[in-house]
Amino acid sequence: MPLPETMFCAQQIKIPPELPDILKQFTKAAIRTQPHDIVQWAAAYFSALSKGEPLPVKERIEMPLAAEKTNAGLTPGLLKILHKQLSPQGMVKVAELKEKWEHLCLPEEQLKAILQLDSFGEEVEWMKVLALGCSVLGRSLLSSMKHACEILTKDPEGGAARVPFETFSFLYSYLASIDGEIPEEETEAFLHTIKEQA
Repeated sequence: MPLPETMFCAQQIKIPPELPDILKQFTKAAIRTQPHDIVQWAAAYFSALSKGEPLPVKERIEMPLAAEKTNAGLTPGLLKILHKQLSPQGMVKVAELKEKWEHLCLPEEQLKAILQLDSFGEEVEWMKVLALGCSVLGRSLLSSMKHACEILTKDPEGGAARVPFETFSFLYSYLASIDGEIPEEETEAFLHTIKEQA
C-alpha cells in the first residue's frame, strides 16, 4: 500500500541559501558551453566544482560557422577548457585526457586521431596535444599557430594574442616536424625572423 502523499508548507522547506546562486551559475555555464550531452557535462561540472578544479565551461558561447556541422567536435573554446584543466600538470595521463575529453562530450574518434599523430605512450605532454588540437582546428600551420596563440594568450580577447617566443617556437617547431613537409632549415629561418621582430 503506497504511503499517503505528504503536504509541506513553505515554512517547512529549508532551501540552502547558496542553492539559487549555484543553479544560476550552472545555467549560465550550460548556455555558454552548449554541451551535446547535458547530463554528462553536468556531472563533470559539479564534480569539478566540488573538487575546486577548473570548471568545464567556455568563456563565451561559440556560434558555429555556416559551413560547420552543429556537432563538429573540437572548437577553440573547448580546447581552451582542456588547456585550463590539464596544462598545470605538464605531463598528462592518457586516461585522464580521455576522461576530460568525454566530459566535454567530444567524439572519441577525434581524440584517437589526434593521439595517432605522434607516438604517445601512457602519458602525453600537454603542449604537444594542444598543438595537435590546434592543427585539427587550423588546417594549415599558420592557422594552427593563430589558434594556439589565441588559446594561450593572456591578452584581452580581440587583442594581439601574444605568447612568449619560447612557447611559440616550441609549438611551431613541433607542428612543422609532424607535418614533415617543411625542411628544418626553413623552420629555423622562420623562427629566427620572428625572434628578431619580437
